Amino acid sequence: MRKVIYYKTANGECPVDDFLNSLSTKQFEKVTWVLSIIRELPLISRQYFKKLVNTDDIWEVRIDSGSDTFRILGFMEKGNFVILTNGFTKKTEKTPPNEIKLAEKRKKDYESRRNG
Repeated sequence: MRKVIYYKTANGECPVDDFLNSLSTKQFEKVTWVLSIIRELPLISRQYFKKLVNTDDIWEVRIDSGSDTFRILGFMEKGNFVILTNGFTKKTEKTPPNEIKLAEKRKKDYESRRNG
């Protein structure tokens, strides 16, 4: 079983909470269902959770809800923790590079504050 943690900025803001609060009830329910799969199942289909290549160990939570496609990026810590950094509505085939860079920046911030 994994623990899913939402990254918080140094001033206490939680970008993933903000993203989740922007969703409709139906979309929110689908996202939380996928997050429960990530928490509870030992093996997760790439349909829902996939490591992004050519990144600083960034993982992508993949959610399709009707015609909407959502992604939440994050990273693993010690294999048992998933730290989610940012969420967005996916509108293109590839994950936007600016979202990946944001996840990598937040990962570095998280690690520096945790270790410092």
